[in-house]
Amino acid sequence: MSRAPQPALISGVRPGSLAEEAGIEPGDLLVSVDGRALRDVVDLQFYQAEPEVEVHIRKGNGLDELLLFEKDIDEDLGLEFERPTWDDVILCNNNCFFCFLKGLPKGMRKTLYMKDDDYRLSFLHGNFVTLTNLTEEDWTRLAEQRLSPLNVSVHATELDLRRHMLANPTAPDVIEQLRRLGELGLRAHTQIVLCPGVNDGEHLDRSIRDLAALYPTVQTVSVVPVGASPKLEDWSLERDGIEIVRPNAEYARGIVEQLTRLQRELRKQHGATIAQCSDEYYVTAGAEVPPASWYDGYPQYENGIGMVRTMLEDVKRTKRRIAKLPPGALAGRHITVACGALIGGRLREVAAELAALTGARIDVVPVTNTIFGERVNVSGLLCGGDYASALAGMRPDCFVLPRPSLDYFGRHFLDSMTIDELETRLGAPLTFASQWSEVLDILLRGPRRPGRNGAPNGAFWSEPEPIAAR
Repeated sequence: MSRAPQPALISGVRPGSLAEEAGIEPGDLLVSVDGRALRDVVDLQFYQAEPEVEVHIRKGNGLDELLLFEKDIDEDLGLEFERPTWDDVILCNNNCFFCFLKGLPKGMRKTLYMKDDDYRLSFLHGNFVTLTNLTEEDWTRLAEQRLSPLNVSVHATELDLRRHMLANPTAPDVIEQLRRLGELGLRAHTQIVLCPGVNDGEHLDRSIRDLAALYPTVQTVSVVPVGASPKLEDWSLERDGIEIVRPNAEYARGIVEQLTRLQRELRKQHGATIAQCSDEYYVTAGAEVPPASWYDGYPQYENGIGMVRTMLEDVKRTKRRIAKLPPGALAGRHITVACGALIGGRLREVAAELAALTGARIDVVPVTNTIFGERVNVSGLLCGGDYASALAGMRPDCFVLPRPSLDYFGRHFLDSMTIDELETRLGAPLTFASQWSEVLDILLRGPRRPGRNGAPNGAFWSEPEPIAAR
């Protein structure tokens, strides 16, 4: 049950913004906009979209101010908040046997244990939601505020199978819900977490065809493998008798072939790929990834869709930059690039090419995930403790770690270890990159501290920045 809207603590004010010019400061409270008490950042975005806006601010000394802003309709006030929702978070009412939260070990960031299923966080931060807890009030708000696109976890379009996977016997028909979104003029990106022996095979075919039939309401359908930590495997096997397994090469090849056939069919029918295959399947299968044009603009990049293709395109551009450098410009430089075990082989191939072109020494160290288990093999789920163990004793000029290993603000790993703590343990500078072009910049200019993530994904699960530090 949501509580009545409360004044929201302003944690940051963007430099040069309307809010800064008006004297609003971190620590002030936002009471209302045009007399409306706000529930969340979505309300703020919606109600501030006027040429004239009256904002009620309560200063840190308790005094109230009414500020009148004259601005462009789409001009943002420049306010930031510790949390995007101020009337509580809508929690998940499902009990999926493959829920990744059930596999979280102790000692991670507290926010990671929040089992949210909030359509507002889907709109704001790209969180995937099931739509199983929407009320008529929520539907009214979706229509009024045009919250689109949403990211929707479907898993299966067959009602009984989906209810089984969600462990929710009253889950509504997601196809009907998506149709309703379409009638409102809203769009959705969907995902299917593939559990071998449960929703694959003919079930996967049906789900993709059912969802693609709703195009353009359903823009994309990502197919991603279930994340199987040992804790989650044990829980699922004990509760449901379902064995959660990661894809091996043979299984991954079958998924790639199945999805490639569907992709060709859908591109011919709709002019869009729609069905998107996780990079993990391509890498595990040893298969070539599709061309950039097949990713429909990479809308599911943060879901592990298109990262390898983006890397390959970036490598081409990086090689062209290297060709313009003076011979031997990077000779004698030594960096160590750490990554998840899944992508390690491909990164070593690229590192060897770039090292030969630059004269720099570029070591690649695939890191085993000791926190979640070695079968969780992507870079974004590596913890500070994993890097500390794998890189101990090495002495490069600096360590280059994947930016997705950090939280949204660029300060903590999943196990709450800070960059400074890991740097002290390793005894060499740390820096972070998402692409090889950034690695080249590091070779040219030296290490640098990361900033906030370029995409909003993950903001909700990060520890908020202290107000005094902004």
